[in-house]
Parts: sequence; C-alpha cells; structure tokens
Amino acid sequence: MRTRGLTKRFPGVLALDGVDFDLSHGEVHALVGENGAGKSTLIKVLTGVYAPDGGEMRYRGEAVRFDAPLRAQQAGISTIYQEVNLIPLLSVARNLFLGREPRRFGLIDFARMHSEAAGILRDYGVDVDVTRPLQGLSMGARQMVALARAVVADARVVIMDEPTSSLEPREVETLFSVIGGLRERGITVVYVSHRLDELYRICDRVTVLRDGRVVHTGALADLDRLGLISLMLGRDAKEVERQGATTFGGPHERRAEEPVLVADGLRDRRRLHGVSLAIRPGEVLGLGGLLGSGRTETARAIAGAMPLRSGRITVAGVPLRRRSTAAAIAAGVSMLPEDRKSEGIIPELSVRENIALAAMPRLSRFGLVSERRIDRVVDVFVERLRIKSAGTRQKVAELSGGNQQKVLLARWLALDPKVLLLDEPTRGIDVGAKAEVQRLVDELAAEGLGVLLISSDLEELIEGADRVVVLKDGAVVDELSGEEVSEGALMRAIAAGDGDAAATDAAAEAAEEGSAGAEGVR
Repeated sequence: MRTRGLTKRFPGVLALDGVDFDLSHGEVHALVGENGAGKSTLIKVLTGVYAPDGGEMRYRGEAVRFDAPLRAQQAGISTIYQEVNLIPLLSVARNLFLGREPRRFGLIDFARMHSEAAGILRDYGVDVDVTRPLQGLSMGARQMVALARAVVADARVVIMDEPTSSLEPREVETLFSVIGGLRERGITVVYVSHRLDELYRICDRVTVLRDGRVVHTGALADLDRLGLISLMLGRDAKEVERQGATTFGGPHERRAEEPVLVADGLRDRRRLHGVSLAIRPGEVLGLGGLLGSGRTETARAIAGAMPLRSGRITVAGVPLRRRSTAAAIAAGVSMLPEDRKSEGIIPELSVRENIALAAMPRLSRFGLVSERRIDRVVDVFVERLRIKSAGTRQKVAELSGGNQQKVLLARWLALDPKVLLLDEPTRGIDVGAKAEVQRLVDELAAEGLGVLLISSDLEELIEGADRVVVLKDGAVVDELSGEEVSEGALMRAIAAGDGDAAATDAAAEAAEEGSAGAEGVR
C-alpha cells in the first residue's frame, strides 16, 4: 500500500496534510503520534470510513479509493479498533463469522460454525462457550475475538489500533505470537500503540505523525526511545528525558486523617468478596491487580453502577443508603469509566453538551437552562484541561481519544466532587495527553479531592499513588504504602495472594444462610 499527498479536512481542522505512507509485504509497521496527530483519521481514510479530500492511494499496484469499510474488507484490509466494534447480543461464533457464516443447503450450518469458532479461538488462548452472547466475555476476551475475526477474513493488511489495551500479559504474548505468524505468511500489520516496549519488540518500521503531517519514517531499530518520543511531541530529547516515566509529582499531602470515602465489606454474587478500602482528602489511592481481579467492579460498586449483596459505603461521614449512580453523584462521588466509548461520551452530542450533561440540574433555574451559565462552565474546563477542538459545538466523536477523555473528566469535575474514581484514565491516549491527565490528578489531590486510581500501567500506579490496595479474585490481598509501593512488591502481592476468595465467600454465605435458617427453626 502507498499513499501520496493524502489530505483530509474537517470544519476548522486540517486532519491530514499531504501524508505519504508506505507499507511493505510482511512487515509490522508502527504508526505513532500524539492524540490528534492524525493516526485514526489516516486509518479511516485507508479503510473507507472517510473519503480523502486530496492525494492518491495505491493498493497492490492499483489506484484505489474505498467508498465504504466493506469495500476495504473485501479487498483484504481488516481493522481491529481499540473500542471493540462487535455485536454484544450475538453469540461469540456469530461475531467471529459475521457475513461469512458456513452454510448447508442455503442455511447457516450452526454445528460447523460452533466447532470451527471454538477451534480458532483456542489458538488465541480463548476457551469459552462460543454459543454464549459476546457481552458475557471480558474486554480482553472480546479483543481476542475481534483479532481472530480480522485474521480469518483472508486479510492481506491487518490494522491494529491499541490491541493490547484490554489484554492480560498472557493474552499479549498470544497476540505477539499471532503477529509473528502473520509476518511469516507475508501479511502486513499496521500497529498503533502508545506502549513503547511493544513497539520495539515487534515492529520493523515506524511512521511518526504530528499535527496531520509525517515527520519521520524509517527503521525503528535506528531510533532510540527518547528520539521517538521527542519526534512525537516536537520537543528536545533532553527535555523529554528530564520528565521521567510519568509526570506525577510524588507523594500527595493528605488534608485530614478522617477518610472522605470508606467502603467496607463490598460483596456481590460473583465478583467481589469483601473488599474494603478508605480514601482520605488529598490522597491518591491506587487499586492494583490483574485484569479480572475486581478493580473495575469495586469502582462501579462505589459509584452505584453495580448491585451489591452486602457492604457499606460512607462519603464524608454520611452513609450511602440508596445504591444508585444518582445517589452516589449527589453524595459527591464521580467516576471516569474504563470504556469511554460505550459508557462515557455521547458521540453525536457536542463537546459543550457532553461536558454540561451531568451538571445540567445545577445550571438550570425553575426548570429553565441558562445558556450563559453553561457556556461559562464549559469554557472554564476547556481552558483548564486544554481540550483541543474546532469549537465547543463540534461533535465529540470527531475529537481524538485523548481529548474525548478530557471531555469526560471535565463533565465530572464540573460537579465539584469529593471523590473521583479513575478507571484506566490514560488507556489508549498519547504521551502528551497522558502527561496532562497525570498532572491534573496531582492538582486535584492538592485541592483536597480523594482520588481512586486504577491503572494497568505499573509505573503510573507506583508513581501516582500514595497507597496501593492489591486485589486478586475479587478480594483484598495486600496494602502497600510509602516506600513499600514498588513494582516488585506489587508483583509479589499479586502472585502470593489467596486465590480462593470466592470459595471462602461462598462458604461464609452458606454459613450465614444456615445460621439464619436455624434461627428461624428455633
């Protein structure tokens, strides 16, 4: 594939500015740049989502212009997006073979489809009931289904947009094995990621975009990490080196000894088994553990987004008696969800509307919304979070991932919360946007906010959190604070934690029910 002078314009924005981009047979090509650099736009032009405004594209020696994603797929170009674009209510097997179902006598051969789907997914380390709806799978498993679907579609080019953002280490290794197999078969992979370790491990060449332009293309081995980051940011390598792994400023000063939030003995039917934690004003509490350890479920339970069987939540000394998101928000608890696409932004609404959404009751009087008050609040947070857009009336779907994340943060900060729950706040955003989010977390803690930080990035968790509560199988297995917070200590806590929490909890529940039954008999 080759593009020359590719351009794409949106209202007020030149998203691609004369992009020259080449792909060779059987290479793994890294595509990197800050959010807003043009990576997603380039991918969408290559795959027929957007029509280019200028330039030419050649594929397998012929001039092409795909007028729809289906045309690109039929030509052998498959894309795996960061936000998995499958159909949750259909079965795993139907998602895997959608549009290519095996047939017999004109009807779908379900037995063959289920058998082949199970075999394919086992090769990807996913051993599930393929007749189940996809929505029952974890985010990591869904990502592997999306990967398998792209590869089995007889693709010649596979584009992977942040493919490891929802994967566990074991699944990442499986992905890298699959990529190695694609390379051996002469299939080209375009790999978009902000994780430099991954890029240097599997990629052959790299193209760096900045402000819609190509600023570098060449062998990745010829470019060191500092050089790569400085190209992405447009800053001197020495300045990048001084910043370190993250931009967190170190320990935060707690405002009081009394916790602003206490969660005690949180239990549900399957995923949480007596989780307890406390956050003090001005403190950043980290939640450590592998995917599936109960981190997200703990945050959702505190935010009122998940029903609990038992447990107690107190905010600023006042118990939360009603379990709902509205009650949690009213008490001063706000949550930034892990999946900003399905649980966060409303893509067809503007930046302004997305920011003002949660604060609308506070910005209205006698049922009438004050447009002036909305504009005032929105302008404050657009400036504070440095949200880049063509204007506050632009659709939020047209923004980069990093700016969408900032819009979500602005929405919740507009409520002036006491506690902010951040679930993977820097997942899938570039190093520049990541630094801004990390600096903002420091600022919020300095202002006295209690912050819960969930991150799969160990450096982020270690440098950003004052204490870390470690979860495994839905239970707290350790708590680290001060100098105890290190990568080695976290890994040891995860490895040594008791994995039988669910069984223990089930036994305790049975004992409680038995005791209640005996009491009733007496």
